[in-house]
Amino acid sequence: MVVVMAWNGYMLPPQTEGIPTPPTRRFVGRRKLCFDGVSSVCSSSSDTNHHDGSVSPPPRIFTTKTVGEKAFKDLGEVTRGFPMTRRMLLTSLLMPLYFPPSRYSSAYALGDPSLTVEQVTPVVIPSGPLFPPEERIVKLFENNTYSVVNIFDVTLRPQLNITGAVEIPEGNGSGVVWDEEGHIVTNYHVIGNSLSRNPKLGEVVARVNILASEGVQKNFEGKLIGADRSKDLAVLKVEAPTELLRPMNVGQSSFLRVGQQCLAIGNPFGFDHTLTVGVISGLNRDIFSQTGVTIGGGIQTDAAINPGNSGGPLLDSKGNLIGINTAIFTQTGTSAGVGFAIPSSTVVKIVPQLIKFGKVVRAGLNIEIAPDLVANQLNVRNGALVLLVPANSQAARVGLLPTTRDLPVRNKAEFLKTLDDYSVGDKVVLKLQRGNETLEMPIALEETTS
Repeated sequence: MVVVMAWNGYMLPPQTEGIPTPPTRRFVGRRKLCFDGVSSVCSSSSDTNHHDGSVSPPPRIFTTKTVGEKAFKDLGEVTRGFPMTRRMLLTSLLMPLYFPPSRYSSAYALGDPSLTVEQVTPVVIPSGPLFPPEERIVKLFENNTYSVVNIFDVTLRPQLNITGAVEIPEGNGSGVVWDEEGHIVTNYHVIGNSLSRNPKLGEVVARVNILASEGVQKNFEGKLIGADRSKDLAVLKVEAPTELLRPMNVGQSSFLRVGQQCLAIGNPFGFDHTLTVGVISGLNRDIFSQTGVTIGGGIQTDAAINPGNSGGPLLDSKGNLIGINTAIFTQTGTSAGVGFAIPSSTVVKIVPQLIKFGKVVRAGLNIEIAPDLVANQLNVRNGALVLLVPANSQAARVGLLPTTRDLPVRNKAEFLKTLDDYSVGDKVVLKLQRGNETLEMPIALEETTS
């Protein structure tokens, strides 16, 4: 009996029974060694033959054959069914490294046939009535959302980008229905691109979408009625049916308190009629408007205000208009929790004049005031410099003279803000500092061109 035994890639020479022969190493070859080893592992893990009810032991790479037969015949039998080359084996080993399985690959779901769909379906709890604070906010939104319109500057059109999404232009904003005659109040900068072309009154400068009761937005042409850049306000008019025009109630911004709740409705990023809720976080703020002017008395809120909210209403907890949203403080272009609104006290004063005159008739002195930068350069820290006094003006008649260097007067911003409280024809007394002498001059305020 001759025994041939393959072991660790070497073949032992024929052993004659009872006569030990020193082992002689014989190289089998990388391909056969590699594939025989892989085949043995695969065979040991996949063999499921049963004998006498028990699992058969894994095949061993030992065989008893006569010398006349090929020593590795059985080894070849073990690797049958794995016709691999070295390249194929190397590729199969490296494929998972370069192409990891996708998380979206199909999976084999085991399931549990012993359960029914009804057994694994949870009980759905009825929503029931809303809590009173929630119900109040919902009612406020439902009552006022139809008074908020979507405004598009006619010179700017939505564009499709390469992904197919609609890019809302910067001229997209919001507005408030002011009355049943079709007057719409918004920000000057919302239609600023159209206004930069100096349109005539009555010319179409915007498209106005009004929400109907059935939830459909209807489009109308917005004609220019009046605009005031210094307060960032503008008034449009639409020819819409009366049933679509739902004016908003106007509240008193002068009685606001920091901490009270407020709501903003608008069209941020083109998402129409969006509600955000917050509190009044500050009062009497200076608003640096997008028109490049500073508006005093602004309302600060943490209600989210984003591009597209401009021109929309800021409401108090009773649903009354207390401001027109106009600006955000941000370094990213989106809401940072600091938004500003023009107070309703200013809106009520400006809008009626825009409707009646197409402009704001402001009381003031027909004089020219130097910019604050110039005043600071002339060492005037607490005053406004009078640069020019027209010869035929009321100021000239009472003896007002252009300022000279080092003449202290009130600063320009406070001077103009004080004049906002008066009307044309009102008589005031000016206190002037002329050299070391203090003068008082009575004067009647006249209409200014600015």
